[in-house]
Amino acid sequence: MLDQISLGIMWNRLISITDEFLSSLVRGAFSTIVRESYDLTCVLLDRRARVIAQGTYSGPSFTRTAPVTLRRLLEYFPPDTLKPGDVLATNDPWIGTGHLFDISVARPMFHRDRLIGYTFSITHLPDIGGTGFGAASKDVFQEGLRIPPWKIVSGGTVDRQFIELVRANVRVPDQTVGDIFANINCNKVGEERTLEFLNEYGLEDLDEIADQIIQVSEDAIRREIRGIPDGSYRHAMKVEGAGGTLTLRCCVDVAGDEIAISFDGTDGVVPSGINVPFCYTNAMALYAVKCLTTADIPNNEGAVAPITVEAPAGCVLNAPFPCATGARHVIGHYVVPLVFGALAQAMPERVQAESGMMNLVTVRGVRRDGSAFSSILFAAGGFGATTSSDGASTTPGPSNMAVTPVEVWEAETDTMIERKRLLPDSGGAGRKRGGLGQEIVLRNTTGAAVTIACMGQKTDFPAAGMAGGRPGLLRQFRIKGDAVDARGMFEVAPGEALTLIEAGGGGFGQPLERDREAVRRDLELGLISATAASDIYGLKGQ
Repeated sequence: MLDQISLGIMWNRLISITDEFLSSLVRGAFSTIVRESYDLTCVLLDRRARVIAQGTYSGPSFTRTAPVTLRRLLEYFPPDTLKPGDVLATNDPWIGTGHLFDISVARPMFHRDRLIGYTFSITHLPDIGGTGFGAASKDVFQEGLRIPPWKIVSGGTVDRQFIELVRANVRVPDQTVGDIFANINCNKVGEERTLEFLNEYGLEDLDEIADQIIQVSEDAIRREIRGIPDGSYRHAMKVEGAGGTLTLRCCVDVAGDEIAISFDGTDGVVPSGINVPFCYTNAMALYAVKCLTTADIPNNEGAVAPITVEAPAGCVLNAPFPCATGARHVIGHYVVPLVFGALAQAMPERVQAESGMMNLVTVRGVRRDGSAFSSILFAAGGFGATTSSDGASTTPGPSNMAVTPVEVWEAETDTMIERKRLLPDSGGAGRKRGGLGQEIVLRNTTGAAVTIACMGQKTDFPAAGMAGGRPGLLRQFRIKGDAVDARGMFEVAPGEALTLIEAGGGGFGQPLERDREAVRRDLELGLISATAASDIYGLKGQ
């Protein structure tokens, strides 16, 4: 049994290892999606496929799909058949992360000829064929190449047929295959650093430290759950569907030191790419509870042990094969505010008003030199306010992608970001104000038509405020000044522009309770208008 000081030092060392192989992944990636936007995750798992440590910049959904994916991979490739230098992979939505566009890559680690754990990485690929990343497909077959569990490296030898299969099915083969090799290589870095760690501390395996990390984390979250009053807490939300409105429902049952979440009553699947496989729903639900209980404890298996999640088969949050799931985040991201809304009845001081959420737009075309590109324009609405702080402006939630710098985007795509500006009054008013949205104007300067696939949320139902706070501004998509379908696919002609109006976050508390100096500061900075300062916040004589 390790003492607490030794455990803390070794625990932090394992996190630094995941950070190092995550950095290796970023440095080796070919696409801006990984290199700039950090649509990725790196985790370290023990030989029982339990998460021990997560790279700091990892995505919350991927962190919780990773152990489930690894266990499924090991059903196809049992641990006793693996050998040093093997690498396993899949992008199957129901085994992996919920859509085809993410590849999950696992490497078994061996120490003194004994399997001691796994390194694991996930990245969003720049292309996987089919109709491309978007919500327009009607089934998974239209969405691209589905890779079953595959040993892509065997004993250190890359399966060249696998690489050629991918190259033959994607629009940007060099970037896509380059990112796959970045995953392969980063996992090797993770293995090397883990073996160095074991040798430095004279350990034979990760078993003891994994058991203690997981137990300490589980004890901590159980203590927090015991502080929530027992009961059944329900919440429902109406969200944008495919040609109509969808209703999402959840019930959070708290009993002692355990939580059970059910999405019973949620509407069924739709003929669009916004359906959500259960693996993604489960991950986002677990993330929501962790945010409200043990946000400061690094992610590992113990942090989710007391929580169970279920959703009826066939509902939009448990979509079966072969549903289209490419834009599963459009609905899946609502799982977090849905759970928050239920638990607001039990712990109102901890929940957050709804966020404007992030926005993903696939942009595909041909550069002025004739070479093809396919990339994702990441944008963000405002963060929801909390009881103690304003929401950050243009900050994504519940996911945490980064925005590609304008200079990099323009160099990579030959399109031009003509304007980016904060939108005054877009954040929901409240005692604590919601984060502002923004306007982004993307002009097609390639000289050829560009295909745009939109995947927008918060276009019909704004980010709701909490405890009397007001909602944020709705999201809009415009081409040539005209509003277009937020989940459609379009061509933008040379010289034309796509305008994004990013949603604002919800406010928290009554606007008239906002500190007067805070209102004046918002007005001086141009975050709110004089009309809002007077009519909503009651600031007179300005």
